[in-house]
Amino acid sequence: MAEEAGSAIDSEPPTRSPRGKGRRLRGAIAHKLGVAILSGKYAPGETLSSETVFAESLDVSRSAYREGIQALIAKGLVESRPKAGTRVLPRDRWNLLDPDVLGWAFAGEPDPQLVRSLFELRLIIEPAAAGMAAVKRDRSELKRMKEALAAMRRHSLATDLGRAADRQFHDTILRATRNDALVVLSASIGAAVSWTTQFKQRLRALPRNPIPDHVLVYDAIAAGDPDAASAAMRRLVELALEDTQSAMAS
Repeated sequence: MAEEAGSAIDSEPPTRSPRGKGRRLRGAIAHKLGVAILSGKYAPGETLSSETVFAESLDVSRSAYREGIQALIAKGLVESRPKAGTRVLPRDRWNLLDPDVLGWAFAGEPDPQLVRSLFELRLIIEPAAAGMAAVKRDRSELKRMKEALAAMRRHSLATDLGRAADRQFHDTILRATRNDALVVLSASIGAAVSWTTQFKQRLRALPRNPIPDHVLVYDAIAAGDPDAASAAMRRLVELALEDTQSAMAS
């Protein structure tokens, strides 16, 4: 990631591409600018080109461009002030747990610091959540986890359907804690799981099959053993980190 730049810079606008209507167009504009910011093309502290220049370069109306900018403002990536223009905010203001922001980060080569931070967050949250789920889960949640495992085996984690099942597995564990604060994190944790899994196999197949690691977590939760569930989840996340670091070194 680029370091914060103190002075305003008249950035070159992105190449033309977003076209469409309504929400889809706004999303395309936000995605294009979000990826540019997360990749370091526009550094913290940098002032973007004028609204008119960007709108013309993207072949969109100024109102559509403003709506795209509003999405970035809501996610803490930029601020916009009259006469001062739109400025990229410092990285510590970015909502890095927003699923869209995570998607933009992994659209290119993700920042190693961000990847490490995501796994450290998972290591803090998910083992404890698995232990709580082992005590509080009900039959419907066990059924949902088992269905997710079956879908992961059927489709593999190399497919969108397999990764969606992986997200369902982790999401169900968080929901089984009965802790509202943890449930709020489910979308962010799920996005982190999905994007890192997809990233790991962008150049080659996964170095090993992670599904048996998930089965060990399920078995411990189903047995109502919080210590075993926590240990199994910690091992699952640690192995996933090793695989991801190996992929980044490739």
